[in-house]
Amino acid sequence: MDSPSPKKKTKKKPPSPRRDGREAAVQYLYGNDVQGEIDFSPETLAEFWELRLAKDTAKEFATKIVLGVRDHAYLIDNAIRSRLENFAFQRLTPVDRNILRVGAYEILHADYIPPQAAINEAVEIAKRFGGEESPKFINGILDRIYRGSEDSAEEESSTDS
Repeated sequence: MDSPSPKKKTKKKPPSPRRDGREAAVQYLYGNDVQGEIDFSPETLAEFWELRLAKDTAKEFATKIVLGVRDHAYLIDNAIRSRLENFAFQRLTPVDRNILRVGAYEILHADYIPPQAAINEAVEIAKRFGGEESPKFINGILDRIYRGSEDSAEEESSTDS
């Protein structure tokens, strides 16, 4: 009689430093959002990193994203607002709102990632932190932002000619 073979435990692969950085950026922005005050001071970021363990490369990447969202907050939030259909920006869950902010920042202002990859990253983060409908919702809004940014780029190049 054969004894049952022990089930192999599959170790979950840790996220890449960039994914971890994106997740940390969403967490930092979320924390600020639910507190109702946005604080990007070095002291507050340092306090966050005392609570949130991450490798130095992930910390640096997350900080770059957080500061990028801060620097472009008005444009990012307007891009999100203008793509919401029959839905108020403030009614978004804080998790979804901040995943959208990170994704929109990367689509509109980051040169280190292709827009489609930024959308995919945001969808993966939504699967982990958002609600059941979050991934589909995040994908739809960010895709509209991406398509809108493509249209703007085409308009600019045609007026330059």
